[in-house]
Amino acid sequence: MKKLYAPWRAHYTTGSAHKNNENQPKDECVFCTQIHAEEDETHFILKRFDHHMVILNLYPYNAGHLLIVSLEHQATLSGLSAESRIELIELTTLCVEILKEALGAHGINVGLNLGKAAGAGIPSHIHTHVLPRFLGDTNFMPTLAETKVISFDLHDIYQKLKPYFERIEYRQ
Repeated sequence: MKKLYAPWRAHYTTGSAHKNNENQPKDECVFCTQIHAEEDETHFILKRFDHHMVILNLYPYNAGHLLIVSLEHQATLSGLSAESRIELIELTTLCVEILKEALGAHGINVGLNLGKAAGAGIPSHIHTHVLPRFLGDTNFMPTLAETKVISFDLHDIYQKLKPYFERIEYRQ
């Protein structure tokens, strides 16, 4: 197997970024830490809303891989209020449109991984993935070389998307 040098992922792959504990308390949760830090640009938080924030995924599959993160430390959809669930769907819709317009995405994957067994990297804090897809974004590297090449800078993507999120005036 060939290797692609990516030291920035060590924090994630060694488990020091977060624990895979489904009952992780909010004082140990990476999302809760980001919510309370009030350092939006440092944490790539594009916008905060009444019940959620939209952030760039630090370990993206593609440029513009967004996460819609509940401001409340909850693991399940049923743990969220009806208003929060409505906002989640509305924000998902807005994120899809922004990724199409700002990045020219040809398609979008939207998903929730609920629980560790479902593949949730942070199972104790619900978040929705909104992942732009582009024709030809899958190639032989992951299949033959077990390597995913990320050829963009998160800071550049953040600066490109931020104006689109600043224009959103969504309120329930």
